Amino acid sequence: MAADGHAPRVLLLTSGPLDVQDGAEAELAMALARTMPEVEYWWVRRWPGRKRPDVASLGRSVPIMSRAGAGALPEQLQVAAAGAWMARRVDLVHAVLTIGPGFPAFSRRWPPLIRGRPVLHTVPGITDPALLARCRPLGPTVALSEVTARALGSAGFGDVRVIGPTIRLDQWPLRPRPVRDPPIILATGRHDPDGGAHEAIACAAVAARAGARFQLILAVQGRSGQDVRPLERALHARAAQEGLHATEVLGRVENLPRLLAVSDVVLHLPRALGGGPDVPSIVLKALATGRPVILSDLPQFAPLKDTVLRAPAQDANRSGHLLLELLDRPWWWEKLTERGRVTVEERFGPRRFRSQYAELYRRLLG
Repeated sequence: MAADGHAPRVLLLTSGPLDVQDGAEAELAMALARTMPEVEYWWVRRWPGRKRPDVASLGRSVPIMSRAGAGALPEQLQVAAAGAWMARRVDLVHAVLTIGPGFPAFSRRWPPLIRGRPVLHTVPGITDPALLARCRPLGPTVALSEVTARALGSAGFGDVRVIGPTIRLDQWPLRPRPVRDPPIILATGRHDPDGGAHEAIACAAVAARAGARFQLILAVQGRSGQDVRPLERALHARAAQEGLHATEVLGRVENLPRLLAVSDVVLHLPRALGGGPDVPSIVLKALATGRPVILSDLPQFAPLKDTVLRAPAQDANRSGHLLLELLDRPWWWEKLTERGRVTVEERFGPRRFRSQYAELYRRLLG
């Protein structure tokens, strides 16, 4: 790609140290590094601390002092400073940054520090569309859905294209339906008011009152600085009030492949994305594994089309009856399983992801 024959040097800029981040920014950045080995990626890592084996070999890393991990203001300021230093030494900056409260100021103050280096910006999500009026584009921009691309275009981000995320299919093989009584329903979300945890409980309660038998497991993530213990107790209490006494609430999931393998159905029912990705990786992983997904019918989820079952956000009656019917109809379960795996392979596989970004890199590197 590089004109002088050396491997192009590309800075992967995320909002925190890449080796301690969770979420869409880190997943997209690491997917880039793993699918484009011909690129020498530079990134920020945490110090002190051991290098994580899954990211240590992804390229060249520069340490910053970090004890709080990703998301804290001191780490964000250090990342910005380290990123400006590295940007002057690479051929291209690839910012994988959610548009959140701090982005408008960053979009104005950071570009002058990098002395004209070309920048490509992938937007995993937008916490509040009102922020776009105060943002400046860093350069050509990539959205994960047409809905976000239109919002960015309307806000003056002129060169916007859509590239969906990817997952490594070898890490998420198709699994047979578990033989378990009762079946497990896995619900994912966040501890935010719009994060979908309470909607999942309400959905499950509707299905249970209609006669469905299952165990509900809630895998609910907290944000940086959030004390999740009282929030988890509140979810337990809410589930008990709805008669779901066997409900289990998880925080960080250490072995998601195993959890998906023992689950029958996945619920992902946020009321709003709140900065979450337009195409959630948990949904792609569930579909690749062969687990049907019941999803809120948010416009950003349109790229998944008929691969998932949809219910209007906050419509527990509709999502609950979808769950009941799915558990009662093995043939429907099998049909959705086949469709989901094929869709992930064809539309979100690494080959398509790589070719689209490689073309962008070639254009920006000249």
